[in-house]
Amino acid sequence: MENIESNWREKWKDKEITTEEAIKMIIPGNRVFIGTGCSKPQALITELIKQAVRLIDTEILHFLDIGLEKYFDKNAEDLFRHNTLFIGANLREEINKGKADYTPIYASEIPSLILSGRKHIDVALIQVTPPDPYGFCSFGINVDITKPISQSAYLTIAEINPQMPRTLGDSFIHMKEINYFVYNDTPLIEYHFDEPDEIAERIGQNVANLIQNKSTIHVGFGDLPNEVLKHLGEKKDLGMHSHYITNNIIPLIEKGVLTCRKKNIFPGKIITSFALGTKKLYDFINTNPFIEFYPSDQVCDPRFIGKNKNLVSINSARQIDLTGQVNASTEGYKFYSGLGETIDFMRGAAFSKGGKPIIILPSTTRDGKKSRIVPHLDEGAGVMLSRGDVHYIITEWGVAHLHGKTIRDRALELICIAHPKFRPQLLEEAKRLNYIYSDQMLCCDEDGEICIYPKQYETYFKSKQNEKIIIRPVKTTDEPLLRELYYSLDEKDRYLRFFEIKKEFTHSKTQSEVNIDYNDVFSIGAFIGDLSNQKMIGNATYYYNPRNNMAEFSFIVSSEWRGHGIGSYLLNHLIIIAKEKGIRGFYGTIHIQNKSTIHLFQRLGTKITPPEPGENELFYELFFERE
Repeated sequence: MENIESNWREKWKDKEITTEEAIKMIIPGNRVFIGTGCSKPQALITELIKQAVRLIDTEILHFLDIGLEKYFDKNAEDLFRHNTLFIGANLREEINKGKADYTPIYASEIPSLILSGRKHIDVALIQVTPPDPYGFCSFGINVDITKPISQSAYLTIAEINPQMPRTLGDSFIHMKEINYFVYNDTPLIEYHFDEPDEIAERIGQNVANLIQNKSTIHVGFGDLPNEVLKHLGEKKDLGMHSHYITNNIIPLIEKGVLTCRKKNIFPGKIITSFALGTKKLYDFINTNPFIEFYPSDQVCDPRFIGKNKNLVSINSARQIDLTGQVNASTEGYKFYSGLGETIDFMRGAAFSKGGKPIIILPSTTRDGKKSRIVPHLDEGAGVMLSRGDVHYIITEWGVAHLHGKTIRDRALELICIAHPKFRPQLLEEAKRLNYIYSDQMLCCDEDGEICIYPKQYETYFKSKQNEKIIIRPVKTTDEPLLRELYYSLDEKDRYLRFFEIKKEFTHSKTQSEVNIDYNDVFSIGAFIGDLSNQKMIGNATYYYNPRNNMAEFSFIVSSEWRGHGIGSYLLNHLIIIAKEKGIRGFYGTIHIQNKSTIHLFQRLGTKITPPEPGENELFYELFFERE
């Protein structure tokens, strides 16, 4: 190794300089780019700070600055003028104090901003691998905007580090394109995500439930999106097309989950721009042909992203209002992060056939004192995603699908995934703003407390035609689906179900059937389709009678789905729920012409009382256990 190292350093000795000499090439008034994230050239930055006194009016351009360097000194805070394209922790305070600048721009557009000359770069300070025998250095863990900037800067100075992994793809620069280099054999900066809490884990599971096998995944910046990867271990043949990658991809690859075999674009390859993680990740990607790095203008181009089928984009947010406007980068008037690739990938996923653009956020702030789902965004908050851009919103309390929905539907969907303690307040605000019906109810118990959706009773079964039918408790937001089911019934079905031919199923008449307490009244539905296009094809409900510890039971199945076993499954599942709640049995009335229901109960050994002469109804009792 020593000979190889000596050979290339000897070959390119005319370009090697000291860090002091390198930074002296920067003159006041220059615009200097510093390599991104964990790929920052550490020796060059240390020297840059040392020479700060003479570099008055020098603009320093960053994208996602990570590290412990202290660029600002209270006695000399105006020596550099920092301009960041995405706000990291290092510069957040200074930006909000007006001591540094922030340029909002999509990640996909940064390279063209530089290459067009609209924001030229005088000096690029980068970090790369040693050159191979052909003179090519790899940008390693960060290609993103670093490659196009390095190749367009007036002066490119590289910190060559043998500990930088050699990555593949469009990730190389030739020594001829590097004006000068310094040598620094040092460990790379490592990035550690926060450990997940219970809320993050619940959000991760909710997202995982939406992701189908063979999907291609994008993970947005932040702890929450990264956490989702830990919940994908049971999936099959996932792919990845993501602006960045983390340590969490390694277990998925080793387990055979993340294979990229089913990708239609770059099959068999993870496509990315940069890596954020630890040495374990850096060692894993070193000369790994499974992972290819490309500049941000390619990886984050929505048109290119959209060519991937079933592209799932997972992005975090800080706040969303009841109409669907998303704030992901500010806290009121204060800037927190940036545009990054969020909009690029959300729109790319929307272009994707079978794609899912997803926004995730905890339902409350960390202290639990404020809801992140709000009637209106905070004053000064930036709208990153418009109402037209949002599709799926996920909190620890569930999933809301907003795309193509009315303001009324959106408000109700979001209220139902807000933290329960804030739902009454959000409901009243939505009424005040005329977003929802003035008489809109929520699922509450007899004391007026919000009822928690019993997710544990969600299940599914395969019909005789191998169709997957989702069986779950009904929700407030199922009201339109229940009405559609009722309206689909012909006059005979309506009579057999309601003992009258009902003509209308208005909001005022049906909302009580979905706003239940999941205790005295429990209703489950059978659903087909995914969340964006779901249809209720069956419904079963019991009404508890405490006088005899029995429950009255009723159900209906859409005519085109009868004979598939749905009615039997609904009844058996509701029996399981009723047993858990200590109910002795079901009772009710069946019209004598309702042959299918009669046969269903007869198969269960139900006691059925024949009608009196001249009557049209049968009375049945179904006991779960022998007395």
